[in-house]
Amino acid sequence: MDTGTMFMLVLLAAVVLIVILTVRFKIHAFVALIIACIFVGIGTGMPLPEIAHSIENGMGGTLGFIATIMGLGTILGKMMEVSGGAERMARTMLTTMGEKRAAWVMTIVGLIAGIPVFFEVGFVLLFPLVFIVARQAKLPLLYVGIPLAVSLMIVHCMVPPHPAAAAITTTLGADIGMVIIYALLVGTPAAIIAGPIWSKYISTKCSANIAEAKAPTPDEELPGFGITLFTILLPLFIMVAKTIGVLYLAKDAAILPVVSFIGNPITALLISVFVAYYTLGLARGLTMKNLQTLTEQCFGPIAGIMLIIGGGGAFNAILSDSGLGKEFAKILMSLNMNPIILAWLVASLMHLAIGSATVAMITSAGIVAPLLSVYPGLSPEIVVLAIGSGAVGWCHVNDSSFWFIKEFLGLSLPDMLKSFTVACLIASVVSLGGILVLAKLGV
Repeated sequence: MDTGTMFMLVLLAAVVLIVILTVRFKIHAFVALIIACIFVGIGTGMPLPEIAHSIENGMGGTLGFIATIMGLGTILGKMMEVSGGAERMARTMLTTMGEKRAAWVMTIVGLIAGIPVFFEVGFVLLFPLVFIVARQAKLPLLYVGIPLAVSLMIVHCMVPPHPAAAAITTTLGADIGMVIIYALLVGTPAAIIAGPIWSKYISTKCSANIAEAKAPTPDEELPGFGITLFTILLPLFIMVAKTIGVLYLAKDAAILPVVSFIGNPITALLISVFVAYYTLGLARGLTMKNLQTLTEQCFGPIAGIMLIIGGGGAFNAILSDSGLGKEFAKILMSLNMNPIILAWLVASLMHLAIGSATVAMITSAGIVAPLLSVYPGLSPEIVVLAIGSGAVGWCHVNDSSFWFIKEFLGLSLPDMLKSFTVACLIASVVSLGGILVLAKLGV
């Protein structure tokens, strides 16, 4: 057996090992990834000390940047949560656009409010409003709930500073500002088609049976719409402005280093955190002691996600250091397959098998990274989007998010598969189409 074939069998076995450990034996994804690292190292003949060294470097190299932006991003999301900012946005837009357009409102709110908060948090914050609006406007609950869930899932997988999206952006050397712009360009039509359009059809085929939702927050206790929207979008504005500045400013412009520094994701998020401390905290009666307590509450829930991302970084490092990545690059060169579709397919299949979009994206980034050397003209931003798009699909019974949404909407298992799972697949395919268009345009 030649070296290339043996290495590919090792890679395939490593992926299968991750799936079996996480799905069958319920071992935490972080532990499964480290075991897979050791398996790949031994299987490819790496000296044992080098395996440990590679894991250490992969973990450190990945978390050195990601841990910082995850910490700051989580604070921003916490301020949105405790202030009621997401509810304010939804309520104002419903008043402006009308309750009959609630599905469209929830799509927009999910795409915007989902940027600083995790998928589950965003849904919990907005679900009471979904329930009340559906009842008052006499709309099927699915017609309002599915658009919110799908748009939150799209943002979760495709838009930094969400952890997995930010991590693979760093792994593949993509520009975070460009990823944000392109993700919103392809994610918005995907959210519309898989949200209001699909839910209008499927809501007549399924029925929801849920308990009474909690009462909404009194209007006077919510922050203003304008300041909430500004606070949510501020880090994106800063990072995108930096990307535009780097593109259009002269290379020797005196202001360029300042623009690059302020637009760095770490600086942009730090600035945004202090703005949120004031606009959603101090200006609404909270004290510095309150803010300190809220900040401390942020970090515990993200520890598991951070370790998974670090484990993914270790896995990526092992693939590179063992030489497996180079061998895989040779295999890719022999395939007559669009590299964007290949990246999308790998992430989609990983999510289908593993059941975690985050793990699927982190693992897929290491597997498809050789695409960038095989196809020199391939944009790393496009590959990031392809992975995120693939991870949006196949949210089914082995994904905790599937059961989370199911319980909130009160759906039977068949109806959940027909509604939310299919909606995610539609969003995945539509966003892939948009990515292919962007690639065709040479972005």
